Amino acid sequence: MRDNVRAFVEIAAQTFDLDGPVYEFGSYQVEGQEGRGDLRPLFPGKRYIGCDMRAGPGVDRIEDLARLKLPDESAQTIVCVETLEHVFEVRRAIDEMLRVLAPGGALVISVPLDFRVHDFPSDYWRLTPSCLSRLLTPLAGTIVGWQGVEDYPHTVFGIGVKGPVDQRFVTGTQHFVSRMDRWLELASRRVSWRRKLKRWTVGRLRSKGERRRERDNYRAQFLVQMPHTPHWKKAMLSTDAADQQTA
Repeated sequence: MRDNVRAFVEIAAQTFDLDGPVYEFGSYQVEGQEGRGDLRPLFPGKRYIGCDMRAGPGVDRIEDLARLKLPDESAQTIVCVETLEHVFEVRRAIDEMLRVLAPGGALVISVPLDFRVHDFPSDYWRLTPSCLSRLLTPLAGTIVGWQGVEDYPHTVFGIGVKGPVDQRFVTGTQHFVSRMDRWLELASRRVSWRRKLKRWTVGRLRSKGERRRERDNYRAQFLVQMPHTPHWKKAMLSTDAADQQTA
């Protein structure tokens, strides 16, 4: 799991005080990711159920995301990060998560876009911000964002709230965006001097597109649509960092 994705989940959980039970789909912790990939500590005191298609570290329940065995409206919070690209029936998977999400509950999603093919051969999809927005349309409130080059970001984020929407989601959106902004700024400063030196040394040898990816790596934008906001509100988060985070 990439650091920016874990930070996204942590900031969402804290900002909106996401309730349990929390169901994570795609909870299997691959070798070497047992610490970073464990999201349970981000929801202290909340009932947390890790679900995946295979048994293993982090998995409490075997579930096929396209055919969930859970009852309707049984999950107060759903977390599905770095997973949908591995689900062939991705539209059906979204519909299933919306079915089991309780009224007032939140769905937290991230997907890679400009990212290497991984877990070959079961890496099927790349979802654009507009695609994720369309998939979350049935929800009453949404926050959809992307990090990286605007026309080809490396990561797409989404938070959706099933109506009725609690006032904390309406009032907390700007706080969430500000906290993400701060995290990105700090992350950009943590880039090692060795990587900065390497970037400077070989910068002229890189293509224009590669230089854009480095320049915009820690820049993000979020589109927020909540009740009482008559149109999309666009918030630009920007830093001058580079060096895309890796898994």
